[in-house]
Amino acid sequence: MSNIPIVYEDNHLLVVVKPPNLLSQGDSTGDPDLLTLLKEYIREKYDKPGNVYLGLVHRLDRPVGGVMVFARTSKAASRLSEQIREGDLDRGYLAVVHGHLERLSGSLTGYLLKDRSKNLVKLVKAGTKGAQEARLDYRVVDMSADCTLVRIKLHTGRSHQIRVQMAELGHPLVGDQRYGPRSNERRQIALWAEWLRFIHPTTKEVMEFREPPPQVQPWTEFKGVYS
Repeated sequence: MSNIPIVYEDNHLLVVVKPPNLLSQGDSTGDPDLLTLLKEYIREKYDKPGNVYLGLVHRLDRPVGGVMVFARTSKAASRLSEQIREGDLDRGYLAVVHGHLERLSGSLTGYLLKDRSKNLVKLVKAGTKGAQEARLDYRVVDMSADCTLVRIKLHTGRSHQIRVQMAELGHPLVGDQRYGPRSNERRQIALWAEWLRFIHPTTKEVMEFREPPPQVQPWTEFKGVYS
């Protein structure tokens, strides 16, 4: 647990920074995952016997790091999940994309369909069976010689949404080995969950958390990344 920063903790919530390349939740690989590690943290800290409840209300792709909130009670999980469904839980991301965008800000809307057998998502026509609407806003923060730093606000939380929609725009994420160029191989994906805002499930207080990405390439190329 020493490599998982705890940002905020009370009887209802646990807010942490997920390290890149760690699963949000266990899968068939059997690799370590954040949910299990945090349950063990709670079990040890509070000397809880038996099963520990911790609700996973949203996920980050395995290679993506950043701020996440977990629910420590089923009531908190239900209320946070409702905020997600209603669009009241705001999530902001930083991404470094290939090339320079023509517009300094914009909105992207499309319909995404996931092929679960291949774990790939593609953009399809509206009305396609199983497709889900995906919406996001982006804003250019800074540019380097051949890449652009953008801030992204999600309005929907679809699987691989940012990665697919930015690739369809012609600017795939640096390090994205699924939707980017072959030159991305063996590079860490430049996507970071920077910002989270929601209403506390019991106190109704507005909770806001912002965590900068690690000070490594390509983040260190941009002056606006830590502002």
